[in-house]
Amino acid sequence: MLQTSFMKALSGDYLRIRFHANSEHIVEVIERPGAWLLTDEVDGLVSDCAQVVRACLNGQKLDYGLFAPDRTPWARSIITIVRRTDNGRSVAFNAMPLLPVVRGGQNDALLHLGLVMIDPNERGEGLSWVLYGFTCFALFVRRGLRPLWISSVTQVPAVVGLVAETFAEVYPGQRGTAQSFAHRHLAHQIMAHERHAFGVGDDAGFDMDVQVITDAYTGGSDNLKKTFAVAAKHRDSRYNAYCEAALDYGRGDDVLQIGKLDLATARRYVTRMVPRGVLPALAVQFLFVSLAAIVAPTVQWLDTKKHYGRLRPA
Repeated sequence: MLQTSFMKALSGDYLRIRFHANSEHIVEVIERPGAWLLTDEVDGLVSDCAQVVRACLNGQKLDYGLFAPDRTPWARSIITIVRRTDNGRSVAFNAMPLLPVVRGGQNDALLHLGLVMIDPNERGEGLSWVLYGFTCFALFVRRGLRPLWISSVTQVPAVVGLVAETFAEVYPGQRGTAQSFAHRHLAHQIMAHERHAFGVGDDAGFDMDVQVITDAYTGGSDNLKKTFAVAAKHRDSRYNAYCEAALDYGRGDDVLQIGKLDLATARRYVTRMVPRGVLPALAVQFLFVSLAAIVAPTVQWLDTKKHYGRLRPA
């Protein structure tokens, strides 16, 4: 059973979705919990995510993003957390901050794919479709199916390949996609203003032409640094070869990938990554999300006899 609810908070409606990914795991997606949830509820989410971090890092912790003393990231991130159905224990999470950018002279938001962590005992349980795409798809529908730019910072070949194969116009790492002005413009803004979102210190370098961050693990993400031998590999050896050639793992380099989610990539995600058994429930629930985000506003706007904000003052 998949349940969707919209919570009225502060200046708008925030999305909260709960569903069973399979018989053993339940998933919860919460949009900007720090903006509207009670403090105790946010504290519970922090504790759940920290539990996953300890399991992944042998008891160590992280000091950036969600786990920095400042709770601001919780008010601008979309949190996806996976718990076991039998005991409620958190086993995986994904935190995707919405980064403010200017594009085409207009204020916009870019979705950073953020931190994904899975308890080592739960890997291989078919959770990738939830943690690496579901939240993006949900936000894409929530935004009225408007193209959504995304970014990813990683040194893991498996993630580089996953981003390149999931999204459109990805640079670098996607065969046939050259760096455009949009890539350079968004990369410049991210590196100038949002390094703290992915734990990169001010002293880290950045090669704009290849979008590689040099000596990246100095801003709170130190415990995530890996060697090439340890980093998870992609089934397509091209991504592994790219990372080995482009990144200095001894120094601690990362690649900044920028791409886009549009209707074509959303269709590929639904048809290729989402398990067939979950599709009917998701289709029904996203129908209601679409009604709230697209259909209802359109119908209301067409009714000239009723007040509709600044477009139709009373």
